[in-house]
Amino acid sequence: MALSGFFPANFYVASVEMAVIAAVVLAVLNWVVKPIVTILSLPINFLTLGLFSIVINGLMLELTSAIVGAGFRFSSFWIAMLVAVLMSLVSTIIAQYFRKD
Repeated sequence: MALSGFFPANFYVASVEMAVIAAVVLAVLNWVVKPIVTILSLPINFLTLGLFSIVINGLMLELTSAIVGAGFRFSSFWIAMLVAVLMSLVSTIIAQYFRKD
């Protein structure tokens, strides 16, 4: 929801409820579909030294957008990839902040 505020013309989330629905759909896709796609793309992921995983994350966001519908959408695949990178960065920062030694 916060990231959509930075890209109002390119990333649209209709409401908080839609953001929660999209989060649940994304979590299910990351649990069910993403491991299969990751295994199938191992050769490309190996050749790109893991950078293809960014594309996979963007694909998962696009698939979420297709499932959720008009209340959650991206203007292009490149915006979905940018949001995926930003989500990963924010997630890493939060995980490091709450990490226990």
